[in-house]
Amino acid sequence: MTAPDSLPLHALAEDSLAAASPDLLRAMVKTFADALMSAEADTLCNAEYGQVGEERVNHRNGYRPREWDTRAGTVELAIPKLRQGSYFPHWWSALRS
Repeated sequence: MTAPDSLPLHALAEDSLAAASPDLLRAMVKTFADALMSAEADTLCNAEYGQVGEERVNHRNGYRPREWDTRAGTVELAIPKLRQGSYFPHWWSALRS
């Protein structure tokens, strides 16, 4: 008997998602949203988090907690705050309407 050349990835993914709990999906959504917001804040500051440089135009100043109701349940997000101006994810308002 020989081993198959490749795994049926679509079937494996379907089985994994069907057996996964909503907690896993919420954790994945939170991780993705946090990474997206961090990247947007980095762009607005013109520097990555914690990076010192002459190009930096703003600084982060903590986080604002917000709850986001999704089909997988409520996700608790930490929205970055900036010292000058404000930041709110533009994609958030698009999802809420």
